[in-house]
Amino acid sequence: MPGTLITVAPTGAELVKEDVPNLPVTLDELVRTAQDCERVGAAMIHVHIRGANAEPTLDLGRLKETVAALRSETSLVVQLSTGGAVTDPEEDRLRVLEAMPDSASCTMGTVNFGDDVFMNRWEFVVELHKRMRDRGIVPEYEIFDLGHLAALHRLLDEHGLPAGGHVHVDLVMGVPGGMPGDVSTLVAALRLIPAGATFSATGIGRSSLPVLLASLSAGGHLRVGMEDTVSYARGERVRDNAQLVARAAGLAKIAQRPPMSPAEVRTLLSVAQSN
Repeated sequence: MPGTLITVAPTGAELVKEDVPNLPVTLDELVRTAQDCERVGAAMIHVHIRGANAEPTLDLGRLKETVAALRSETSLVVQLSTGGAVTDPEEDRLRVLEAMPDSASCTMGTVNFGDDVFMNRWEFVVELHKRMRDRGIVPEYEIFDLGHLAALHRLLDEHGLPAGGHVHVDLVMGVPGGMPGDVSTLVAALRLIPAGATFSATGIGRSSLPVLLASLSAGGHLRVGMEDTVSYARGERVRDNAQLVARAAGLAKIAQRPPMSPAEVRTLLSVAQSN
């Protein structure tokens, strides 16, 4: 069995700093978080950034500064979110790619997201896929519902393989409005994943630990972080992102699939050494 790719998603776009004081929102906080998480087993970081007021932003200058700082201070594979906040316009989400990360997210369809709608029109998905390939940026196809896997097959059939030629998906489970975070749904999703693809799984909220364990047992990889949950256990808040990464790394070792290094992950995902 291969090792385990552990991705940390430290911030997200939904949480408010006033409600979660330990959420990393400044560049310094994000870099320190990345360093701490790399030390305990993370190999990739999934990045949302915040502006001066700690509100979500897709400001290109800040994105470029963030990518440069993470590359300078860590060895992590840097993955930018092209999802942003649910209110971000498509042109801003496409512009994220101009920051030239190693990887970027590509959400495969529209989904109800709590009380909001996360819009991903087919034409937008295709454009995102093509622009990433043109720039040599490796996509991670975000799957919020089983139908998104059918859309992924259509995308690959009609528009070809991504940059690097390898397909990697992230099953985002437990979002209110998306697929539930349970074992039977993960098994159903695995039947639909393209041949030869690798997968990670992300459990939102209270589904985080069940999804983590199910993914490990199915030979998959892991995404953890405060973007996805701020609870470590019942009645216990997360201390920091490294706490979640360390737990994931410990369970991966128990499963005889220890955390992969960033260099190993670059090989696994066919990430270019530099962009």
